Amino acid sequence: MPVRVLLVDDHTVMRQGVRMLLTLDSEIEVVGEAADGAQAVKLTRQLKPDVVLMDLLMPVMDGLSAITEIRREVPETEIVALTSLLEDSIVTDVVRAGAIGYLLKDASGEELVRAIKSAAQGQVHLSPKAAARLVKEVRAPENPQALTARETDVLKLLAQGKSNKEIAQQLKIGDKTVHSHVSNILSKLSVPSRTQAALYAIRSGLVPLNKLRPDR
Repeated sequence: MPVRVLLVDDHTVMRQGVRMLLTLDSEIEVVGEAADGAQAVKLTRQLKPDVVLMDLLMPVMDGLSAITEIRREVPETEIVALTSLLEDSIVTDVVRAGAIGYLLKDASGEELVRAIKSAAQGQVHLSPKAAARLVKEVRAPENPQALTARETDVLKLLAQGKSNKEIAQQLKIGDKTVHSHVSNILSKLSVPSRTQAALYAIRSGLVPLNKLRPDR
């Protein structure tokens, strides 16, 4: 099944250009378009896309507010921010709101496609500039519980952009076991998302910054 994508941007030309690019890949299907955050929330409820490609500066409801609403109402849908904004506070707020990816609008078509497919598989995908800013901003949790050796192995692979299925294959354990480990990791580190867990792994020196993005 193709990855079902909702495009959200207040500029029609931008949406048309991205749609044309994505239609070249048979593994991606654009199922709708929204011109503001409120429309994005409404269409996400209706269409249940796999991935929402979200602009941040929009009328009616901005992208950050829309990300927060979508993560609360349709948590199974992943969100990739696609924006020209690179302010430290904005990047941090977007990831804290629940976006699994953050790309700048100067990204290549290949990277955009890769980010969408990664998001659909639950993989973190951040532009190098966004990742660098996030690593500076992320704080170590207060009094985190110690991770087990296996949880540390899972965290390292998660931070490298691996999906649960890929982690299970590499560690030769079951998918449900990986899911349980990830839940325990988020709880012990007191972070709400895989993205923030990945950033913690980098800040702690478990994974180099250049390993954060999938290289395929």
